[in-house]
Amino acid sequence: MKVKPILVMALVVLAVCISAIIGAKAYIGANLEELAHLKLSAADLSKAADGIYEGSYKVFPVAAVVELKIDKHRITEIKLIRHENGQGSAAEAIPGRVVEAQSLDVDIVAGATYSSKVILKAIENALLCSYR
Repeated sequence: MKVKPILVMALVVLAVCISAIIGAKAYIGANLEELAHLKLSAADLSKAADGIYEGSYKVFPVAAVVELKIDKHRITEIKLIRHENGQGSAAEAIPGRVVEAQSLDVDIVAGATYSSKVILKAIENALLCSYR
């Protein structure tokens, strides 16, 4: 019995697709593991110079870009310029919490842990740019 070329081609395509899915899951899993252990430094607003600073952070599949405004050693505004997320849109409350607390030490949004951490890291990076 002779195997039809179309069947062989279909099996090859199926094998490639399965390999790609397994590889993608491993890659995303490693990135999410990195986020699970992500550490933030303590914000030292006494070092922050007045101005507007941009910060970003990305760990696939989540990314954020923020604009941070400092006035007299206080965070007066944080704009979330870009936020790529899956189901983490609830984390978009984080910038307001940081402004209110004047600290990066705010509660993570339940159900949006990874997005919360990425947004906080973007804010931290903007704040580090403000240090004299």
